[in-house]
Amino acid sequence: MKKTFNLQVENKNQDRTVESIKNEIRKYIKREKRKPLPKGKDFWFFDCKFAKDEETPEEIPFSDIIRFVNEAVETNSKTFYLEIETRAEERTKKLDIEDMENIPELSEDDIKEN
Repeated sequence: MKKTFNLQVENKNQDRTVESIKNEIRKYIKREKRKPLPKGKDFWFFDCKFAKDEETPEEIPFSDIIRFVNEAVETNSKTFYLEIETRAEERTKKLDIEDMENIPELSEDDIKEN
């Protein structure tokens, strides 16, 4: 999803416009999460970029999308740009206690060399 949203729509209450934008974002995310995963992948990961008005888009955490939309509303921005790229990822294995015991310890000489 790459889209520029208008926050100030003529003949519409701004609160309703903002809620419809948030709803559209949530629907898109739900739709992407329902897609079948490719073989060998465990979950969907979302890369997000956000920009107010004419700024250049900056990467933001997925969990902060709604917070950035609210900030755009509070600063009276006319528009904002939101980009959400979806990619399938594979979970990394957590280290077990046995695996941690097999990790060689570094001496102070090894640390000074690096």
